[in-house]
Amino acid sequence: MSSSPPLATLRDVQLEPDRPPILHVDSPGDKPSWAAEHREALRAQVTEHGALLVRGLGLRDAAEAGAVFAALAGGLMTEREAFAPRDTYGPGLYSSATWPANQPMCMHHELSYVLEVPGLMLFACLTAPSQGGATAVADAEEVLQALPAELSERFEREGWLLTRAYNDEIGASLVESFGTDDRAAVEAYCRAHAIDFAWQPDGSLHTRQRRSAVVRHPLTGRRCWFNQIAFMNEWTLAPEVREYLVDVYGEDALPFNTRFGDGTAIGEDVVQLLNATYEEHTRREPWQAGDLMLVDNIRTAHSREAFSGERQVLVAMAEPRRLPDCCPNPEASRR
Repeated sequence: MSSSPPLATLRDVQLEPDRPPILHVDSPGDKPSWAAEHREALRAQVTEHGALLVRGLGLRDAAEAGAVFAALAGGLMTEREAFAPRDTYGPGLYSSATWPANQPMCMHHELSYVLEVPGLMLFACLTAPSQGGATAVADAEEVLQALPAELSERFEREGWLLTRAYNDEIGASLVESFGTDDRAAVEAYCRAHAIDFAWQPDGSLHTRQRRSAVVRHPLTGRRCWFNQIAFMNEWTLAPEVREYLVDVYGEDALPFNTRFGDGTAIGEDVVQLLNATYEEHTRREPWQAGDLMLVDNIRTAHSREAFSGERQVLVAMAEPRRLPDCCPNPEASRR
């Protein structure tokens, strides 16, 4: 029998307004066994707070991180429809998405545009950057409540549209996104997942998919602002990056972009408002090597802040959920 106290009885989870909940622990010798023993208590904290940073666990390498992830979440998901390349360390165990270190990845919910979304995100910091690079979080219920009603109601009524143009230079390739570059297999996946597609004369693929912007949490029933409208919009890109991409690919063939559900362009002012609202509700804590973080992907958005120095954070997705109101026709969820 373990001599360590059950986490459910501990009172040392730090709760501060501008930081995610933090639980300090003493590094155990067998970390996967420790994670399995305390799984329910840790998951209860995530259910209560939306996210939990475990500090002191001392995760050292990919194998150990993957074993801890599996102990906490069971089977890990294989990523599909990736927007950026990742390195793979094992089944369902990935590096952070490839993204320039000097450019932040703003708040988003991982894979909010797929039909079967991850309910849980797991992060392990093996190497902490010298500056910046936090995986910050924001409560999606609070963000929804803070948005202007007219804007949130429009998105809830219409949903949002994600457009993608696959090429060999920017973003994930067909293989990285769909697991294959076979046209028939890609088309079959698109049909099965409510994605409109069109092959271009040069052989590249353009896709469009309409998704809900607001969903109800499967456990609490509370409405959450759940999407990647701001993150994947052209106006979130650094101005010089956007200018380059528009110049090379044109405004209608950007690697990814978002629109209102009726196809109307989303203005820069709307994107700035969304990102500013996220910032008002952001909680951040600099990574320390060995940290573990669990995030309720539906209730809680996350970001990756700009950084300097080496940064190695491993990521896994788990608990796939097919939300009844995260459907291609948002109106159907309101009937």
